[in-house]
Amino acid sequence: MAKALLGHVGGPDPRMVAEMRRLQQRVRDLEAELVRLQTENDTLAAVADNEVMALSANDREPALT
Repeated sequence: MAKALLGHVGGPDPRMVAEMRRLQQRVRDLEAELVRLQTENDTLAAVADNEVMALSANDREPALT
């Protein structure tokens, strides 16, 4: 009984520590993926804006007189 109590109170469970480290790494990986996707999205949005501006300048109809 004393061993069980000492083990419970004595320190962190190595399995719990390993799981916590794994989860922390997963969070870091997901945060890096989020930054990458945001950058890619910003680049695509800028390209799309440029294409819309180019189309609107080239496709204008002459003014009616």
